[in-house]
Amino acid sequence: MVKHHTRVICTLLILLPLGAVQHAWAGPPTDQLRAGVDRVIAILRDPGLAGDKQVIPRRAAISKVAAEIFDFGEMAKRSLGQHWERRTGPERQEFVRLFTDLIERSYISKVDQHAAAATMIYGAETVDGNYAVVQTTVPLAHGDTLPLAYRMYQTDGRWRVYDLSIDGVSLVANYRAQFNRIVRTASYDELVARLKSNQADFSAPSGTSPGGKTER
Repeated sequence: MVKHHTRVICTLLILLPLGAVQHAWAGPPTDQLRAGVDRVIAILRDPGLAGDKQVIPRRAAISKVAAEIFDFGEMAKRSLGQHWERRTGPERQEFVRLFTDLIERSYISKVDQHAAAATMIYGAETVDGNYAVVQTTVPLAHGDTLPLAYRMYQTDGRWRVYDLSIDGVSLVANYRAQFNRIVRTASYDELVARLKSNQADFSAPSGTSPGGKTER
């Protein structure tokens, strides 16, 4: 079993790993995922964006690429689950913005804080119509590995990520369980209030949490 602190560090890196190794046959979903990762690598290695003084523009550049790799609107919708249908147009727009901010606080802002980046090994790719899953693994210390599955769908001629499974635990399902609990025990307004707080206590899956089943 991988030690918890190792999983936490890895979780901060999984969305935008800093290195990639081709391992198996790849089609368009894998190619487009890898292309996005390569762009992030270029940003992090750009001398003009290096150093503490360039933190804001560097993270803005990473966020821009992340928005092309990940469909945060679709992730937000799936994470809110059944409560999405009851929201008005403005409420949905606000929720997508808040969810995107949460992801950026939880992941993207951490990417360039860890110099010892993991190497992502691409594995099998499965395509079913407009949906695909790209299997990858991240080698950890002491010979351990962390399986990551990027769930993608094709929209407007591009493949974008709408969910990520960490050692079999769905990121979207994990957040959906937390959001649903807050809405049911408190209210949707309370969920929005917590998302607006910079200290919002929403945990990301570490690969050991139960109940995070992935769905299309």
